[in-house]
Amino acid sequence: MLIPFNTPSYTGNEDKYILESVRNNHISGNGPFTKKCEQWFENHLGCKKVLLAPSCTHALEMAAILLNIKEGDEVIMPSYTFVSTANAFVLRGAKIVFVDIRPDTMNIDEAKIEQAITTKTKVIIPVHYAGISCEMDIIMDIANRYKLYVVEDAAQGIMSTYKGKALGTIGHLGTYSFHETKNITSAGEGGLLIINDEKFVTRAEIIREKGTNRSQFFRGMVDKYSWVDIGSSYLINDVSAAYLWGQIEKVYEINSNRLTTWHHYYDGMLDLEQKGFIVLPIIPDECTQNAHMFYLKVNSLKVRTALLEYLKLHEINAVFHYVPLHSAPAGIRFGRFSAKDIFTTNESEKLIRLPMYFGMDYDLTFKVIENIKGFFDETK
Repeated sequence: MLIPFNTPSYTGNEDKYILESVRNNHISGNGPFTKKCEQWFENHLGCKKVLLAPSCTHALEMAAILLNIKEGDEVIMPSYTFVSTANAFVLRGAKIVFVDIRPDTMNIDEAKIEQAITTKTKVIIPVHYAGISCEMDIIMDIANRYKLYVVEDAAQGIMSTYKGKALGTIGHLGTYSFHETKNITSAGEGGLLIINDEKFVTRAEIIREKGTNRSQFFRGMVDKYSWVDIGSSYLINDVSAAYLWGQIEKVYEINSNRLTTWHHYYDGMLDLEQKGFIVLPIIPDECTQNAHMFYLKVNSLKVRTALLEYLKLHEINAVFHYVPLHSAPAGIRFGRFSAKDIFTTNESEKLIRLPMYFGMDYDLTFKVIENIKGFFDETK
């Protein structure tokens, strides 16, 4: 493909830090670069605690353990999300209750959450699609009234905000992803658990250290460490954290560059929207975004299929996104849809993600735009 869908961010210092990590003789978990990254996030986010993990999936699994999810509990989330959002809680025995999305942001419809709540409901998981925040004030109000926990799946949301608050810092817990398709990466995979409620801090460290109080031992808080709780190996290796540190140093530059590409796409295709061929992304006034992705929506699944094939023929790797979880075999087995699927399936079948990555040349962006216009010129 002449124009790839994604190229992992690379800023220039990652190699140096990886070598430094190796020479530190600490390439396993909780090393010097892990601590530097965690300190940066705690300062940047202003949260109680963060813990780097091998992936956002692992961070979500830690959240499910922290919240004592058990057989029969119900967890509310959108069906339009990646499988990890559901899997982390299904692994603990939860039933997933899927709620319809809003067609403007592709986020969970906050107006339909309350009717999905039962006596078994324990958690609401808003997913900030494309780094655009869900309507968190309403969601937190619902959670407070029903005494529910909120875990923000902000996998795509680093550097995005809602009413000035960083995504991931509004609910009780939050998660980020550093997968190679995200704005910044920790050498392929990586994630972050964001802890906003202090009562979870101590146990989260224990869960991450295989259920031991090893972190307390190294801080001199106990004279020996032992197995005290359930847990697993949720520590990221320090070589991956070293790569991430090279990204963190340039995170504002990365963010600015991606936003420039995003606006090139948006401005370049406004006329197609005005003609009724596509629908462009909507950014609510209370949100700032991070240009994690640029997507557009066409008028039907048939048009999407044809446009994707057209772009492929012109060496442009565009993709569609999630197949709604409630329609998947495991989604049918482990979940149910609350009320009606009015927008989830219909809107997901019309969405196309365009190539987007740090350092994407304007000429490439222009080529994508021109080929999309060429498609509609040929088919109108």
